[in-house]
Amino acid sequence: MSAPPPAWPVRLRAGEVTVRPISRRDAGAWREARRRSAGWLTPWDATVPPNGEARPTSFAALVRRLHRAARLGQAMPFAIEVDDGHGPRFVGQVTVSNIVRGSAMFASVGYWIDVAYAGRGIMPRAVALVIDHCFATGLHRIEVAIRPENSNSLRVVEKLGIPEVGYAPRYLHIDGAWRDHRIYAITAEDVPPGGLISRVTGSAGT
Repeated sequence: MSAPPPAWPVRLRAGEVTVRPISRRDAGAWREARRRSAGWLTPWDATVPPNGEARPTSFAALVRRLHRAARLGQAMPFAIEVDDGHGPRFVGQVTVSNIVRGSAMFASVGYWIDVAYAGRGIMPRAVALVIDHCFATGLHRIEVAIRPENSNSLRVVEKLGIPEVGYAPRYLHIDGAWRDHRIYAITAEDVPPGGLISRVTGSAGT
C-alpha cells in the first residue's frame, strides 16, 4: 500500500485553475482583489467579536499566521491562480482550517474569489482540488459553513454535490454580528472514484 502524498506544501491543478500555498508575494494582487471586491465580500467576511483575538493588521501578518498554522498541521492556506492566456493571476483563496487529527480526522474549508472572476466555474474546481487533497492525505470529513443568504457560496457546494447536514444558529461572527449558518459536510466515503474534481471537470486534477 503506497504512502499518502505530503499534506503541505503542495501545488494542485485542474485545467487553467491552480491552487498553491499563499505567499507574501501575493500582497499586491491580494489587496487589489479585496479592494475591487469589497462591496461583494464584506457581507460574508469574518469579524472579531467583543473580547475576541485581534485579526492580523497587514497582509504580511496574515500570511505569517497562516504559515505558522500550516507548519503546525492546523491549516492549509491556498491561493487560487488562473492562467487565462496571459500568465497566472491571483484570484482568491481556499483555506483549510481547524484541522483535527486523532479519532476525528476533520477540517473546515472556507473560500472567496475576486468579483472579476466570479461565475466562471473557478471556485468549484479550486474547492474540489483542495477537498480531494484533504482526503488523499488522510482526513475523513470536511465541513463547509455558509450563511443562508450567500447564494454564490451555496452554489459551489451544490455543484460539488456536498450535502447539507444541519443548521447552526449564531454560528460565526460575520460582518459585525453572530450569524446563522447552513452546514454542509462530506466524508471520504461519499467521494466518487474520480474525486470531487470529476464532478466539475469530468476528469481528475493533477
